[in-house]
Amino acid sequence: MITVAGVSLSYGSHRLFDDVNIKFVPGNCYGLIGANGAGKSTFLKILSGENTSYVGSVSITPGERISFLRQDHFTFDDVQVLKTVIMGEPRLNEIIAEKDALYAKPDFSEKDGDRAGELEAIFADLRGWEAESDAAVLLAGLGIGTELHEKKMRELLDTDKLKVLLAQALFGKPDILLLDEPTNHLDLVAIRWLEAFLLNYEKTVIVVSHDRHFLNQVCTHMADIDFSRIQLFTGNYDFWYESSQLALKQMQDKKKKSEDKAEELKAFIARFSANASKSRQATSRRRQLEKLTLEDIKPSSRKYPFVSFKAEREAGDQILRVENLTKSIDGVKVLDRVSFSLKKGDKPVFIGDTDLAVTTLFKILAEEIAPDSGSFKWGVTTTRSYFPKDNAQYFNGSEMNLIDWLRQYSPDQNENFVRGFLGRMLFSGEEATKKTNVLSGGERVRCMLAKMMLIDANVVILDGPTNHLDLESIQAVNNAMTRFSGNVLFSSHDQQFIETVANRVIEVGARGVKDFEQPYSEYIETRIGASA
Repeated sequence: MITVAGVSLSYGSHRLFDDVNIKFVPGNCYGLIGANGAGKSTFLKILSGENTSYVGSVSITPGERISFLRQDHFTFDDVQVLKTVIMGEPRLNEIIAEKDALYAKPDFSEKDGDRAGELEAIFADLRGWEAESDAAVLLAGLGIGTELHEKKMRELLDTDKLKVLLAQALFGKPDILLLDEPTNHLDLVAIRWLEAFLLNYEKTVIVVSHDRHFLNQVCTHMADIDFSRIQLFTGNYDFWYESSQLALKQMQDKKKKSEDKAEELKAFIARFSANASKSRQATSRRRQLEKLTLEDIKPSSRKYPFVSFKAEREAGDQILRVENLTKSIDGVKVLDRVSFSLKKGDKPVFIGDTDLAVTTLFKILAEEIAPDSGSFKWGVTTTRSYFPKDNAQYFNGSEMNLIDWLRQYSPDQNENFVRGFLGRMLFSGEEATKKTNVLSGGERVRCMLAKMMLIDANVVILDGPTNHLDLESIQAVNNAMTRFSGNVLFSSHDQQFIETVANRVIEVGARGVKDFEQPYSEYIETRIGASA
């Protein structure tokens, strides 16, 4: 167990945490959520002991070990992969180092023999004899084959290095596991493996992630950072989001009878309880949900952007026809004879050999670059709006305020009209006069969304729209695309976004195209089955 008592932390005049009191107990997985800049990663560093500049105390049960996922993949460049994983258990690593040094002595004495006996006993207690096989199991689950185990970390791809560091954090079954964005750069098979691992993990897990599907699968509780405090909520992310939105709606609807409110909340809790799976952790979550009282469900004070796309006119049946598109970038072929067609109502997610393949295709369809060969034709009734993965060209060198920046793309030049769209994106009052050259990545994305909403297109192209966004903004974009009546062509690494928006999966790249006219969940099962 880990106990936080009276923790406060300020940076200058900015108070990040104010008198935080919270306990994290074994058997639960806590999703640490909060807006960008709320202090999620900082709080993990406080728990791990890396940040000691706070007031208050953090204590763990004596004898328990904390493991913290680190994403600095250069730290272990000169270490073998298998050894890097075993280094996740510091005590075992120390014993191995002392043993090796002792047995390497040319003048091995009787005293050395006694110490060697002690070390061997500790080594056995720490499962030292099984260490390499335990490490290999973790690596295999994350997709790191045995052919890489003896290589130095510097010889691995960056994505594989991060998998090794995740295996290192999991090694030795730590009592308290702290994970900061563990699904970053993981493929789908590895994510599913990690979900299964954590669902059956019997100790304490605290995780920061922007992957809502992952949070929904593994979390028993949400720890919400808001107004410099942290409040615990039973349930996964969807339960926290939907229940807080329901409570907010009911609080605002003062005419609704309290009895009706109670029945609606009870039905809501029952629905989520019934949907819990049969895994140990999900069953525990179901029992906790059943114990909730109405007073436990509170409206969130968090602000969500209002993202809404509407089509000025309805498109015809023929949306897009692509024939044999081929494109090379810097001499490397990224698209080869890509052909497909879209009809009214299609919302395909595009998955590529690399992200560059999809980005290149979208740039061609948005007429930003030309293909080397092949052609495409949009339906005559279509109007398009494009969200690029790299939006730098829209902001670089600009020192406009947001009102003037958005006015460039507005059909109505009236300031109040423009401010209305900025307000939807949480740029209200003085925020609307911020200069574009000081915007964060997430703020730029919200500006681009405001720009797109002005167009009223019936076809939307989105290249990685959830990148740089906090959970609130991701949820808002997700809801908007689910409601949108037009066509959506998009790429994303957010599983829940894909599952709830896509009705078709199209793989593109240097090996051509594969068109899966099936829901994403069926596509994933096929992929995972093929990798098993």
